[in-house]
Amino acid sequence: MPRPNILIVMTDHQRADTVLPEHPAITPHVARLASEGVTFTNAFCPSPHCCPSRATFFTGLYPSQHGVWNNICNDQALSRGVREGVRLWSEDLAEAGYDLHFSGKWHVSVTASPADYGWTEHFLSGHFAQSRDWEHYQALAQQALASQALATERGEGEILRPGYGTYRLYGTRAAAPENHDEQAVQRALDVLPQLARGDSPWGLFVGLIGPHDPYMVPQRYLDMYDLEDVPLPPSYADTLADKPRIYQRMRQTRYGQLSDREVREGIRHFWAYCTYLDDLLGRLLAALDETGQAENTLVLFCADHGDYCGEHGLFAKGIPCFQGAYRVPAVMRWPAGIREPGRRVEQLVSLADFGPTFLDMAAVPTDRHFTGASLLPFLRGESPENWRDAIFTQCNGVELYYTQRSVMTQEFKYTLNGFDRDELYDLREDPHEMRNLADDPTYEPVKRDLCRRLWQFAYQERDAAINSYITVALAPYGPAIAFMGEQ
Repeated sequence: MPRPNILIVMTDHQRADTVLPEHPAITPHVARLASEGVTFTNAFCPSPHCCPSRATFFTGLYPSQHGVWNNICNDQALSRGVREGVRLWSEDLAEAGYDLHFSGKWHVSVTASPADYGWTEHFLSGHFAQSRDWEHYQALAQQALASQALATERGEGEILRPGYGTYRLYGTRAAAPENHDEQAVQRALDVLPQLARGDSPWGLFVGLIGPHDPYMVPQRYLDMYDLEDVPLPPSYADTLADKPRIYQRMRQTRYGQLSDREVREGIRHFWAYCTYLDDLLGRLLAALDETGQAENTLVLFCADHGDYCGEHGLFAKGIPCFQGAYRVPAVMRWPAGIREPGRRVEQLVSLADFGPTFLDMAAVPTDRHFTGASLLPFLRGESPENWRDAIFTQCNGVELYYTQRSVMTQEFKYTLNGFDRDELYDLREDPHEMRNLADDPTYEPVKRDLCRRLWQFAYQERDAAINSYITVALAPYGPAIAFMGEQ
């Protein structure tokens, strides 16, 4: 069989549950992919942030190996791109004869672009440094002085932030050709027929920025949903009293300004945004069908990270380690290579797995280390031996710096918060992460075991968050436990 083509559609901020047929979000084109392919229902990103997660997708490595920890575009960046010498899977594919094309959001480096890693660029965003300079805030001050005061009354879906500017969570906008995602898709549509006429296998990456907050969607998609049909999430009742103080602060000072109705409106707009993106996906799938190459083209629909979307009273993403921001959609279709289409795979999967998968499918050998592993056996309906039974996260904050690491199995989840109290959840009894058991002595053996796993992964991935100085060595069980076995 000829080497497959690869079409990747990556959204930004999309929750994993929005692509499941039982979810209220209207996504018929993703549903078609799922019915003709495989859905990975437990796929996770390594960090609740665009840049480190996208770097993981393109390298197959975790942040401690590729070096991207937060937003590479602003002045608080911990790095401006992947470490020197780190290789992207696109370089392997390009050297193996793949014709690679890129359209849309990059957000992996400001010192190198997709063209430096084997791609032909058609439309690019998230690739240059941006500073929020003091002139911006001086202008805000002048506006406030002109109106005699900082804003004290908020409008629909707005959150007051004195001195920062009022934030708007949701609203409507026109579907215009100049919008980012319309441009990204149109450039991809322009190049698809050209790729189909070529003699080489091809890869096409389409990077969208929706449904990133603020949730601004064309009205016709919002009209598909009735507010009365949008419930508050089960975890909305969480007071966060047993969670780190920063979680409480985010809710109390920011999202807590929203009424219950506005929270539900935010969720409604998010769902509508997902429907809009699904329409864009439909345009790409139709164009692929027209080329006659759909049979041997792997299509991956995924996201860089999720969104809390009202869970625990929060939106967007950030330092809270709840699953909503970490679990991502991952639907793959490849008619020539997937057996028993329509399946769901429940095993724990990482964004780091897709690079090794692409190389495996293309029969491109490499002996370098990956954090991830090939998903090809799952596509063939096989169960790989010794597949991971835990998933890990690495986060050093977004623009405010923190140290946060977590480990999750199918039964438990433990989060090490270097800045506040730790978290432990029994996912069998508490899937919405409402009750923190970190201080419950009954679960001490579980906490010890999860700490051991966390440090073993840290050792494997050369994570430097192991400083032993008295003011920062705050884990209940330190790194040495990684080498002590199960006790």
